[in-house]
Amino acid sequence: MNIIFLGKFRGKPVRCQIGHGWQKLAFLGLILTAFGTVAGTGFWWGFTSKEIIQLTELGEKIDAEKVLIEQTRMNAQSDLDALAAHIGQLQANVTRLNALGQRLVVVAKLDSDEFDFEHNPAYGGPHEPDAETSIDLNTVLSDLNEQLQSREQQLSLLEDVIMRSELMKEARPAGRPIGKGWISSYYGKRTDPFTGKIEMHKGMDFAGKKGSDIKAVASGVVTWSGERYGYGNLVEINHGNGYVTRYGHNDEILVNTGDSVARGQTISKMGSTGRSTGPHVHFEVLLNDRQIDPIKFVQSKA
Repeated sequence: MNIIFLGKFRGKPVRCQIGHGWQKLAFLGLILTAFGTVAGTGFWWGFTSKEIIQLTELGEKIDAEKVLIEQTRMNAQSDLDALAAHIGQLQANVTRLNALGQRLVVVAKLDSDEFDFEHNPAYGGPHEPDAETSIDLNTVLSDLNEQLQSREQQLSLLEDVIMRSELMKEARPAGRPIGKGWISSYYGKRTDPFTGKIEMHKGMDFAGKKGSDIKAVASGVVTWSGERYGYGNLVEINHGNGYVTRYGHNDEILVNTGDSVARGQTISKMGSTGRSTGPHVHFEVLLNDRQIDPIKFVQSKA
């Protein structure tokens, strides 16, 4: 076997003669080695290319998972923000209910230990292992919020009722119109000090020191402040629900028509103006424009 190498080696072709068996084996081995090298290189490249493709696909999947995780995190954060806002609203409602409850305890004069709105309520009960544990948190919070709003409306209505009741109590005449002094004449028939005849006395007289305080026996609005025949300097107060009180013979008047006055407020100074024999206050109670005996109001506690 002759092998000729063509090249520029010294300008002549190179011939290689393979005649012996070992030379043939060596040549065959050389060819097989070259072929194996080429095949191995091709196999390695193909395997490496496959791994590269797999790595690329894996990277793309990882990027997609990252995007999904980020979206999930954002959704979770949004849900947490919504939940926090919902809880904040519930806390505000609870705060309002506690404040309203505390006001009602004071206004209604309830036992503050029994109706305690400053501490968490005590509760408990046995554990039920078979009870349903799967709950919808949003549904529970929504139901709780509706219940709180309903309770707040009910308590507000109750507060209005109690306040109206308290206002009615404040507007009902009770107590004496003076701080110091004595009763000098009662309601009913008596001998008139000026004529000597038996006449109807439609009020009660409270005598005392000139210039002493005259107080309103109930809350209301001043409907008369000034001189009136027979009464001298008169203060008249309308308390609503048909009740009116009058305070006559004042030396000085401290309120004006249209003023709102509270129970116990000083409205005038005791005097002897008008048809009077000495310092006192002529006190009348009217119900539906008719004078009635003030004694039960004077004797009742404010």
